[in-house]
Amino acid sequence: MDGTEGNAGQPGPADRSHRSSVSSVGARAADVLVYLADDTMVPLAVENLPSLTAHELHQAVREVLQLPDVALDAFALWLVSPLLDEPSLQFRRNVFFPKRRELQIHDKEVLRLLYEEAKGNVLAARYPCDVEDCEALGALVCRVQLGPYQPGQPTACALREKLDSFLPAHLCKRGHGLFAALRGRGTKAGTGEQGLLNAYRRVKEVAGSESEHEASLSPHYRAYLLKCHELPFYGSAFFHGEIDKPAQGFLHRGGQKPVSVAISLEGVHVIDSREKHVLLGLRFQELSWDHTSPEEEESVLWLEFDGDNEGTPVNKLLKIYSKQAELMSSLIEYCIELSQATEPATPQESAAGPASAAGSSPPPTQHPQLRRQGSVVCSRIQHLSTIDYVEEGEQIKRVKPKRSTSFFSRQLSLGQGSYAVVQPTESLEQG
Repeated sequence: MDGTEGNAGQPGPADRSHRSSVSSVGARAADVLVYLADDTMVPLAVENLPSLTAHELHQAVREVLQLPDVALDAFALWLVSPLLDEPSLQFRRNVFFPKRRELQIHDKEVLRLLYEEAKGNVLAARYPCDVEDCEALGALVCRVQLGPYQPGQPTACALREKLDSFLPAHLCKRGHGLFAALRGRGTKAGTGEQGLLNAYRRVKEVAGSESEHEASLSPHYRAYLLKCHELPFYGSAFFHGEIDKPAQGFLHRGGQKPVSVAISLEGVHVIDSREKHVLLGLRFQELSWDHTSPEEEESVLWLEFDGDNEGTPVNKLLKIYSKQAELMSSLIEYCIELSQATEPATPQESAAGPASAAGSSPPPTQHPQLRRQGSVVCSRIQHLSTIDYVEEGEQIKRVKPKRSTSFFSRQLSLGQGSYAVVQPTESLEQG
């Protein structure tokens, strides 16, 4: 969720959020505009709008776009607005649609819509990516927009003129260029336009696919989505929030920093909105959570997870300030319920994914991706200001802990690998 949306879902660019989806309202009919991820819109003349169900509106969009039945599950309607005053209606990826099912899609228009949405999230840095991944994804965008790489043609000029169409804006800063944007981020300095050009050269063509232009793009749409599947927050709903900064300096000044909270079927990620990197990534098996409402104290989402304090295992509490705390808590709960409603996972299966349906062929084996040192998708717990404790509500320095129950009762229990809390022994060793 991005900004303040009416429902949890994938956001569009900020400027789209200021547009209303009801262009005119009469006594019996209304012209409804449904926005797509590529910034085009589907106009619908709707009779008796107040009595229209979301399912009927979804069906009307699918009929106009001539989408197959899989689109019923792959896409959802989201209300998006910065102030919930004049929301725009957007047709976007369903956060509850599993990635394994996405790999089974062959319809070129469905693939194109999914590609356009993923591309928008990458270019807006809503999906933080390492430079190497940005170049690989940008190269696929080059192939879609510019066609196959042709040696000897002025490709570099075309890339330079439209660089922000292929790479996130913070990697396209003019003047000091890509190098300045990358200094101090812990990632290897990229090669700018040359790195993108080299990646463009390496894009593979599919034999026999040039007979139809749109059909020839489908493998590249799929390749882009498959690359995005390596990002742990792909397909998430995004929410705005703030967290406390660690105290710094002689006066221990802290303050707060803006974050995005990404919630998907696989877990929760807290992303630094300014630095464009992950601060904390947790699977549901690794956390417990709760929220407080403004009526109680203030609107806060609490995340609890295992950590250490000067080498000693402790439980950490992260406090996320957000008006959407209750909505985030509900979405976490529903994602967990959805995962528990599926067929139980087998020992060979990753705890982050549901089991395949009986009688269906298993999805292609995906080996865990090796994380680069300093990758933007790795957690940076040292950048968080957390409450560390071993007894309920107590902050500590150094203790000899043992395991007990959680500070929060809301957590996922899958037997193996479930979250457990730290509790001190009878005597505490103060450092």
